[in-house]
Amino acid sequence: MNHLFYGDNLQVLRDSIQDASVDLIYLDPPFNSNASYNILFKGPAGGNSAAQIEAFDDTWHWNDSAESAYADVMRCGNAAAATMLRAMRSFLGDNDMMAYLAMMAVRLIELHRVLKPTGSLYLHCDPTASHYLKILLDAVFGAENYGNEIIWQRTNAKSLAFTRFARNHDTILRYTKSDKWKWNPQFTAHDPEYVRKFYRHADPDGRLYQLADLVNPNPDRPNLTYEFLGVTRVWRWTKERMKKAHADGLIVQSAQGNVPRLKRYLDEQSGNPIGSLWSDIKPLSGMSDEKLGYPTQKPVALLERILSASSNPDDVVLDPFCGCGTTVHAAQKLGRQWMGIDVTHLAIGLIEKRLREAFADVQFATHGVPQDIEGARDLARRGQYHEFEKWALSLIAAQPGNMGKKGADKGIDGNLFYGPKSEGRAIVSVKAGENVTVAMIRDLRGVIEREGAGVGVFLTLTPPTRPMITEAAGAGLCQLANWNSVPRIQIVSVQDAMRLRDRAVNLPNRTANFKQTAREEDMSRQKSLEL
Repeated sequence: MNHLFYGDNLQVLRDSIQDASVDLIYLDPPFNSNASYNILFKGPAGGNSAAQIEAFDDTWHWNDSAESAYADVMRCGNAAAATMLRAMRSFLGDNDMMAYLAMMAVRLIELHRVLKPTGSLYLHCDPTASHYLKILLDAVFGAENYGNEIIWQRTNAKSLAFTRFARNHDTILRYTKSDKWKWNPQFTAHDPEYVRKFYRHADPDGRLYQLADLVNPNPDRPNLTYEFLGVTRVWRWTKERMKKAHADGLIVQSAQGNVPRLKRYLDEQSGNPIGSLWSDIKPLSGMSDEKLGYPTQKPVALLERILSASSNPDDVVLDPFCGCGTTVHAAQKLGRQWMGIDVTHLAIGLIEKRLREAFADVQFATHGVPQDIEGARDLARRGQYHEFEKWALSLIAAQPGNMGKKGADKGIDGNLFYGPKSEGRAIVSVKAGENVTVAMIRDLRGVIEREGAGVGVFLTLTPPTRPMITEAAGAGLCQLANWNSVPRIQIVSVQDAMRLRDRAVNLPNRTANFKQTAREEDMSRQKSLEL
């Protein structure tokens, strides 16, 4: 069974994931929040929206949480990790980078614990922090288990690099847990120019081949010295194997007395082995069909390469910072089991939507969020209104208002953008209380008039009263270009939102948030059909 967890990945790792239960870990932890590294949304004009969410707004600052993470590492029993982190603190001091490293160190220790002895970890990071993370990984996993520093060229160098060389790559650090790891070599297709130059021969059916040497480079092999087709040499193969290859049409002698050569067919070659510089996987452009609207989204091809190299079908893949879900998407596509963890309700909702759109028969369990209306009521009853609000907004893929933080929201709990160019704005009001009144509808109407929004969405846990429905209808319709008119005030129950998701709101062209994911044929389903 596949699992999607909402919550702090450190707590999820400790509470829910067993020792040595994971075959492959990929993580792309957010860093440098000032550069909006982990913003989920962009506004309708393409810039950073005022309603953007920063999942780790305070995570990478030196505070009580960072001090607690540092203390956990000092007590963890991994002397190398504790010694290294202590040395880093003496050098860096108590700043944002040190907070990031402390929070990462305690999580890397847990990730090492859950990884199988044959497993691998891939840490995707910005070059700003990669050198510090490599030292931490050496301490946690052992320097002897370092595998590769992979350079992924995200973009071509830009002409704007007037004061420095262009920064156009990410770093991916690969470590294993032991000296016995799973490995499946990966190859790229031969360069067309290489094929033209070296595969100059073809069979009558057009099958390309080159002629390879059959002479043994080691002359001191008397058991392989014999005459074949009138030529005596020290051959690579035994005489019996040579005769069979000749009978099969695989050996060519251009003229009598010439040294025979072997046909090496192009279609039998694996291609070029992939090295540690990856320039053939392009980042997602704004026009990409794969792009969902998540700024730091990675291409599925990148994760497919990693998963194909270091895991096998039915292996367990873990992404503890799963964001928009590219790792779990690739795992599902390749027939792996998977676990994903994220600390934002919005990301969890996006991943659920993405998987259900991409894979017809996908099955997974989501933990940490309400699964039915009773669970929603329980979340509200426990006084976790802020969490309830973010979760409820995620059901309809709305951007939380006020940066997703506590505090005065001026009646704007969330925003939806709609229309061909995302020019329309709908304001969402979320209510978790048991007493909802007609005054709340009037308040929402006042907010949309104040903000110049087209539509208001009243998202309520408690069913609306008849006067509320009447008041909403009295607000009239919103006239939309090239679209049917829609109610200006739309009342949506949380129960309906759980069932219909973003279809619960009647708005056209809601492409400003997340696009629909293209349908995939996952390998796990294909495998079951073949049995």
